[in-house]
Amino acid sequence: MRQAQIGVIGGSGVQSIDGLENVEKIKVDTPFGAPSAELTFGDLNGKTIVFIPRHGAGHVIHPNEINVRANIWALKSAGVRKLVAVSAVGSMKEEIAPRDIVIPDQIFDRSKNRVNTMFGDGIVVHIPFATPFCEGMRTLANNACDDLNIKHHKKGTYICIDGPQFSTKAESRIYRSWGVDIIGMTAIPEAKLAREAGMCYVTLALSTDYDVWKEGEEVSVKTVLANAAANVVNAKKILTHIIDNLDPAQDCACHHTLEGSVQTAASKIDWNDPKIKAKYQIFFPDKY
Repeated sequence: MRQAQIGVIGGSGVQSIDGLENVEKIKVDTPFGAPSAELTFGDLNGKTIVFIPRHGAGHVIHPNEINVRANIWALKSAGVRKLVAVSAVGSMKEEIAPRDIVIPDQIFDRSKNRVNTMFGDGIVVHIPFATPFCEGMRTLANNACDDLNIKHHKKGTYICIDGPQFSTKAESRIYRSWGVDIIGMTAIPEAKLAREAGMCYVTLALSTDYDVWKEGEEVSVKTVLANAAANVVNAKKILTHIIDNLDPAQDCACHHTLEGSVQTAASKIDWNDPKIKAKYQIFFPDKY
């Protein structure tokens, strides 16, 4: 399969990447089932990237129905080391206005029914996750916003809920009291699985609304889509800037997350078991 060290996951409104040359779409089968869509490969300013729309072509997949493990496995199999995710979010702070960009540095996980690891089948893995977003990638994203003069917030805590419903007012008030900055439905388990896969991961969070905490600011699909569409213009500019300034071969601690993280005794893992090999060979190439 064609390889690309840079990956992009598109969120609400981001169904493609502008300016791609030598475009090729490849269907990938994974041990975890079907990804959200075909992988789209293309060259952008001399670098090969691979793109997948998180919600599928035409936005047909609910946040809690996304096969995130399949998406991450497919991107890993394509060689991705640096991963940029685009997500629509609600603002939990007055100063984060709709259509602002946030480059979050923390996550608070309020999801309930999602598979949060790539591993199992007798392989127990505990990765460090104190800093859920790659600091090097966050620096590139913030620099892009600075250079492009796009209004943004250099850090923030992203609280992730299951959805697909928006919050109640009671929930929104409680989340605000916890000090979170933005709310969304897709950073978990995406960030966790990307870290397990040894990828540098960053989110471009596109503020679309004030959730339901602000009186007179009702959240609706119409409002979200209108603001998301406006955000997409800036998001694509930021993506291009990040890719232009990104060295995909640069090493990072994110790439070494699995080192020392497997807790299972070596004698208990049969790396030649067909099921284990199919799932985990791309994560542990030194075993093969």
